[in-house]
Amino acid sequence: MMILAILMGLIMLGVVGYLIGAYNNFVSLRAGIDSSWSDIDVQLKRRDNLIPALVETIKSYMKYEKESLTELINQIHQTKQSSNLNDIVLHESQLNQSLSRVFALSQNYPELKADTTFINLQTQLSTIESDLQNARRYYNAIARDYNAKIDSFPDMFIAKEFGFTHANYFDIDEDIEKRILKVEL
Repeated sequence: MMILAILMGLIMLGVVGYLIGAYNNFVSLRAGIDSSWSDIDVQLKRRDNLIPALVETIKSYMKYEKESLTELINQIHQTKQSSNLNDIVLHESQLNQSLSRVFALSQNYPELKADTTFINLQTQLSTIESDLQNARRYYNAIARDYNAKIDSFPDMFIAKEFGFTHANYFDIDEDIEKRILKVEL
């Protein structure tokens, strides 16, 4: 009888230990998601702070392209006002399309392409976009691991019990992103 009680106690201790470990793993992955989102946010802010300087630089050259420049500024404001990931992804995609359009239009202005301030800003923006792409990949990798844990047995029961929900991915149109990353000097 004593052996059975000890055995049951060890089994219960093992189950409780597993539950605590699984819960802590969920918490750790969620913290990783939050941390990697902060990295993305830093890159977005760096880029958003650079774009007005870019617009000011190209404004004098692209006098007939005010609509594209205004659209770019409006996209920055909409992105900054976004509060959830789905809205941010939508507005980031639109902002990237606007940036791509402005860079394509800038190719029609040889004086602008030769402007050192423009070249410097375009290079900085390309670097930021590359850093943003890396931060997004890291975020999506952690989100994938977290979501896989939520979907796996028996962790799905722990996730449901403690309210852990799936993380959204941060995906941007890769074709647009590649056009922005390409700096033509």
